[in-house]
Amino acid sequence: MKLNKILLLMLLLVFSIGFAQQGKRNDKKLNTKKVQVVDSIKVSKIAKELPSTVIATSLKDTIIYDLKDMALARKKDSLWLKELYKSDLFEDIYSSVTNQDYTAVDYDELPTEVLKQRLKELDARTPFKVEYNASLESVIKQYLKNRRGTLERLMGLSEYYFPMFEQELDKNNLPLELKYLAVIESALNPRAQSRVGATGLWQFMFTTGKMFGLDVSSYVDERSDPIMATEAACKYLKSLNNSFNDWDLALAAYNSGPGNVSKAIRRSGGKTNYWNLRDYLPRETAGYVPAFLATMYIFEYAEEHGFKKQGPRIPYVATDTIKVKQQITLDQVAKLTNLDKEELEFLNPSYKLGIIPVVKNENYMLRLPLTSVGTFVNNENAIYAFAQEEQEVAEKPLPELFEQPDKVRYRVKRGDFLGKIAERYGVGVSQIRSWNGMRSNTVKVGQNLIIYPKKSSQDIASNKPVAQTSSSSSSEKTYTVRNGDSLWSISQKFPGVSVQNIQKWNDISGDNLKPGTKLKIYKG
Repeated sequence: MKLNKILLLMLLLVFSIGFAQQGKRNDKKLNTKKVQVVDSIKVSKIAKELPSTVIATSLKDTIIYDLKDMALARKKDSLWLKELYKSDLFEDIYSSVTNQDYTAVDYDELPTEVLKQRLKELDARTPFKVEYNASLESVIKQYLKNRRGTLERLMGLSEYYFPMFEQELDKNNLPLELKYLAVIESALNPRAQSRVGATGLWQFMFTTGKMFGLDVSSYVDERSDPIMATEAACKYLKSLNNSFNDWDLALAAYNSGPGNVSKAIRRSGGKTNYWNLRDYLPRETAGYVPAFLATMYIFEYAEEHGFKKQGPRIPYVATDTIKVKQQITLDQVAKLTNLDKEELEFLNPSYKLGIIPVVKNENYMLRLPLTSVGTFVNNENAIYAFAQEEQEVAEKPLPELFEQPDKVRYRVKRGDFLGKIAERYGVGVSQIRSWNGMRSNTVKVGQNLIIYPKKSSQDIASNKPVAQTSSSSSSEKTYTVRNGDSLWSISQKFPGVSVQNIQKWNDISGDNLKPGTKLKIYKG
């Protein structure tokens, strides 16, 4: 009898503890909020003996989880995204290639004998001539000693882009190591633009891009589309290798054009080894293959050198595309999918104005994280209705779509100067000089200039000025160049100011700055 009472008491105690714990668990409930959503239902009906589908829409209340993140953690995540997606690496990489210094570098962490052995191993598994020489050792050690931060960020970005590159390279039966070419071409920035107008991950000039099917319009620059540009780069690289039958020369031709490589072969007396041709190639191309090989070495031996990759939050394989059926903006997509706009711009870099148009015979796609694709597809009709309604009440219409002309021939008029012409067409002074083989900024009345405009035909017709080019719309400051300054380092001192801005405002084309030079800087 006593035993039964004891068992009963123990059971009551267990149940009471369980209920108490359950009560504690229920004290902290998930935050929720009530929202109205559009529910779309497909209804089949018969009209004139033919079936048709009608979309019936209705508003309904629903409960969604409104989970709050820790403010500090959210801020850290936001700063990390901005650090990853900002595009300041291009000038750093570009300068390292064009201004390469081959002096010996003290770097005890990489003994010469160890480097020789690793380069030998690398040479055995690639079709490139990875041979040790003092110049290549200098470049590798300079990168390891002075560019660790840049390289770690590039390794992070490579986690997103390399699977995409490898897929296309493999499809075209090309060496997978060519993925490192995009690192030195663009610093893995799909919107990178060189001083002569080459654009995108693979740095296509306007005409070369057209040759390989990359079009440019007021809304879309396909040179900045990672997939399309990679497909075009594969075709171009394959054709160059077929011409030279040597991957080192194909790389040199990709950088400076096949004509320059052919001229270097003639001037050298028929030599075809890249290292024997370097003295006959343009300065940038002379540093191009060493930069490529140094980048390949460091990425392949990243772990041995203690690099820690900081990859993108969304891997490429965790994204998918949706064919857009109605014009929509990235702002609207961000608002409706609760994604950061920076993330959407990172995933969809070819849309110059943040607008995805719908054009006959074109398949413009929206790339989203897989977690957001279902949300978009399930509410597609409602999303497009929202976009259309928002556009109808907008203060001003979206700019009209037009095809960017291949080129225009401009005849210099009285009162013209190069800066004025460049601003009229939305291009840089250095670009006009490069397109026309000019050695100075002097133009003569009646002179014909070839220009690849970036402005719309409407803006050109109205001669619309570019923002922040005069002191009337912004405050002018003067910056005095110091020892060690570069255009890129100066631009970083002024938020919102780019290298191209400084070049345009001061009518300069190169990056060679003399200490004491006064530069005009406009800040709005």
